[in-house]
Amino acid sequence: MRRLLLACFLLLAALAARAEVVDIDSAELAKLTAAGVTLIDIRTRPEWEETGIVPGSHLLTFFDERGKADPAAWLNRAKAIAKPGEPVVVICRSGNRTKPVSQFMSQQAGYAKVYNVRNGIRAWAKEGRPMVSAAPTLAACRANKTC
Repeated sequence: MRRLLLACFLLLAALAARAEVVDIDSAELAKLTAAGVTLIDIRTRPEWEETGIVPGSHLLTFFDERGKADPAAWLNRAKAIAKPGEPVVVICRSGNRTKPVSQFMSQQAGYAKVYNVRNGIRAWAKEGRPMVSAAPTLAACRANKTC
């Protein structure tokens, strides 16, 4: 029994060691999305509508307007967007919400490489980087029940 527990512990430690969260800025976000890395915007619908979104974003709210979350349900939907073996970028308004979401994806959900956009969409917009209306993406994800 001890050997089994030790083996399980070593396996978990090895998996955790492979998991990585990397904080990135807007310039790196632009490079990653241009290379085809999946971008998940975890903000709320009112936030998407207010500012717009980074082109190509997948909209998937993690915390609702009251700060509540259902990580298991969110993860099921996230896995349809990006598989755990694939790199993924997460973005929010300022980078505060994506930090724990990035850690969750990396340490508990098996994502090997998670990029956290520090300073979030605010920095992206402040730098004058491309933004698009969230309306078409919202309509598509509502129809598919993915946002």
